[in-house]
Amino acid sequence: MTKTISFILNGDEISCDIQDHWTLLHLLREELGLIGTKEGCGNGECGACTVIVDQLAINSCLFLAADVQGKQIQTIEGLAVHTGSLHPIQQSFVDNGGIQCGFCTPGMIMSAKALLDKNARADKEAIKHALAGNICRCTGYVQILDSVEAAGRQMAGNQGKGAAAAKDPGTITQQSMNKKAGEVIT
Repeated sequence: MTKTISFILNGDEISCDIQDHWTLLHLLREELGLIGTKEGCGNGECGACTVIVDQLAINSCLFLAADVQGKQIQTIEGLAVHTGSLHPIQQSFVDNGGIQCGFCTPGMIMSAKALLDKNARADKEAIKHALAGNICRCTGYVQILDSVEAAGRQMAGNQGKGAAAAKDPGTITQQSMNKKAGEVIT
């Protein structure tokens, strides 16, 4: 059965027809072409498909597309700032070696963002808890934890610099993406 849904995706209003059995992962990758969100296990165990829905990190392979009606969704493609620079979490993963093969990285970054948006001063235990649903087969997680902790310190420092700095640094929307979008970690 086909139905029309409307939602906010990376800052843009979206309205599209979906099949009622589609997952959010299918909608993002196969219908909307946002391939930064990965399918790993397909059953909610690995976290590669993590996106943020209404400020919560969710496994998009388990979330029905129909359930995003009226919600706000953020994917890895929506993190880069308007200038084409990486989001502080993305940059921290690059700077601290939190990226190995890169397959799990978008999900790790989205889980980290959901945590740090709520608590930029999260300690290692809170970071471990937030990333517990994300599996990386390449590392021992030390560089990933260090990356999130460093990003949190930077984001917490920005919060003390006034209301404008405390907000997200200005995410890229589908409408504002240009050739620099290829620099975004996907």
